[in-house]
Amino acid sequence: MRIVLPENVKFIIDRLQSAGYDCYAVGGCVRDSLMGREPHDWDFTTSALPGDIERVFDDHKTLDIGKRYGTIAVIRDGVHYEITTYRVDGDYSDTRHPDEVSFASEIGADLSRRDFTVNAMAYNERDGLVDLNGGRGDLQYGVIRCVGDPDERFNEDALRILRALRFAAVLGYSIEQKTSDAILRNRKLLGGISPERIRDELLKLLCGEKADFVLRRYRSVIAVIIPELKGTFDFEQNTKHHNRDVYRHTVAAVRNIEPDPMLRVTMLFHDIGKPLTQTTDKNGACHYRNHQTVGAAMTKEILKRLCMPNLFIDEVCTLIRWHDERFRPDTVLLKGYLRKLGARAMKNLYKVQRADILAQSSYMRDEKLSTLGASYNELTRILESRECYNLRMMAVSGADLIHIGYHTGAEIGDMLEILLDKVIDGTLPNDKEALLSYAKSGFDKA
Repeated sequence: MRIVLPENVKFIIDRLQSAGYDCYAVGGCVRDSLMGREPHDWDFTTSALPGDIERVFDDHKTLDIGKRYGTIAVIRDGVHYEITTYRVDGDYSDTRHPDEVSFASEIGADLSRRDFTVNAMAYNERDGLVDLNGGRGDLQYGVIRCVGDPDERFNEDALRILRALRFAAVLGYSIEQKTSDAILRNRKLLGGISPERIRDELLKLLCGEKADFVLRRYRSVIAVIIPELKGTFDFEQNTKHHNRDVYRHTVAAVRNIEPDPMLRVTMLFHDIGKPLTQTTDKNGACHYRNHQTVGAAMTKEILKRLCMPNLFIDEVCTLIRWHDERFRPDTVLLKGYLRKLGARAMKNLYKVQRADILAQSSYMRDEKLSTLGASYNELTRILESRECYNLRMMAVSGADLIHIGYHTGAEIGDMLEILLDKVIDGTLPNDKEALLSYAKSGFDKA
């Protein structure tokens, strides 16, 4: 088995080997190479101690990024390469970092401490592939399996629970039964993990091709990190527009939208407010008035807790707040929405509504999709023809109004809004002369 190593990777391995030490590329870079994927980064494991690594690369800039744990970064051509001494980890009292580490003399001891078999392989050109835990076979058959005892691995670092789910979602792999059982058994350990680490794994998981399977199969794990979703589990909607409970509808909607983090997060939470807003009419049908507003407020708190960026939170909550609005292919109406929300949000709302409709029952589905499609076509026409729908696009500005006699900011702002209203509804053309003529007449009357 031969892996083509980049020149800088070969250089680091050869330099340490020439100095009398073992060195291998290890972990995800080996896994990705065997899968025919280009690794995002390369990590190394070596018999050299941290001080030895610094000495061997004394002609390079090095960084102590975890010397206590055996890791030194070597910078070559502007790229950070992490090199870690073979080690055996002690207890993990914080379910994140080992309390202490012991450096080892053989690679087998180092590989045995790693999370999953597919990540516990090493490679160099001299020795070839070192696979002591069956990682290559698991990779071939698409299996996520813990190295050794899965309960021990998850108690060492509880984030491995989410990493397993993320690998299953992104790679489309199954999770081996003992590993799967241990995930469910140890899921509450995730309560002690920092929100930033959970956020990063969750976003990758949601964008995986098999995210829907993972969200269904391991919903009790997801509920540990987002307990607000538990209210949607098995919550029947009792309406002809839906043939799934809220959570199963949510998962289907996630599947139906492109794997963009913002859009997938939007679909995960778009109906989270339904259980809190359900009412039943005299015919036994259920309604969920204002669920989008309630859901947006809940989502904002969840995303803040997960330390999402403010702009991301604002965009997601805007999409949730407006996801149930029913657009029509009406030029004036669509320009009004563009005025309030902007082109980016409107384009994304089309994607959100389409995914939502596809996850509903077949009742009126074709009619809904047809109306939505016609609305999107008209929206596209408005945008491509650059028809005016906001103040920036209007042929006059505040400076023009000052020139004809307007003075205060309030009267300038009010007149600009009046002019925009009339341009949008077609009463006035977006023409400077016509707009100033109308504004002048209004000013003279005042």
